[in-house]
Amino acid sequence: MRLVSVNVSQPKRIAIDSQNSVMTGIFKEPVRRRVMLRTLNLEGDGQADLTVHGGPDKAVYAYPIEHYDYWQGTLKRKDFPFGQFGENFTVEGMSEDTVHIGDIYRVGGAVVQVTQPRVPCYKLALKMEMPAFPQIFLSSGRSGFYLRVLQEGEVGAGDEIEQVQADPAQLSVRDILHLAFFDKDNAELIREALKVRALSAAWREMLDERLVSQSR
Repeated sequence: MRLVSVNVSQPKRIAIDSQNSVMTGIFKEPVRRRVMLRTLNLEGDGQADLTVHGGPDKAVYAYPIEHYDYWQGTLKRKDFPFGQFGENFTVEGMSEDTVHIGDIYRVGGAVVQVTQPRVPCYKLALKMEMPAFPQIFLSSGRSGFYLRVLQEGEVGAGDEIEQVQADPAQLSVRDILHLAFFDKDNAELIREALKVRALSAAWREMLDERLVSQSR
């Protein structure tokens, strides 16, 4: 496993249409030097809407480089630089099927833990210039995943990524994404997911509320 590219950006305003605009940090660009990974984000990176982006459970967004070929073929496009999907880490050898919620990895001088899949929003549609892309992205299962920082440290393109600890529940990123959006009534799996201590607070709340509503 390898860190192929580190990508950051500060929020900037982009046009939605002729009358409306929005602040977004989704336009990530590769960094050519080593940078510090802090508890809340990478040095030089920022999020525009902190109500839904960033925070300890979503300090870093990782996306597999293997998906680039899939999207280039599916969308018949070649204009995909690293950071195209808004990711901070473009990674190699880490698929949603093999990475589990709670898995811990060492990358460079930092240690990180997987917390949840990524749920796309309309800003990804703006980035891709495709209004329907968030649903296409979600349906593909190629969500990437968020990381919390357990140990701060420098990271850079080319760093090896070493698994330090595998979560015993073995609930993959794809498993929980499917549970959240395509298998919503699976109470048994919801209970199993809620036992995973590393699961992000937002997803824990969402699944707990769903379980409560099912029991009424």
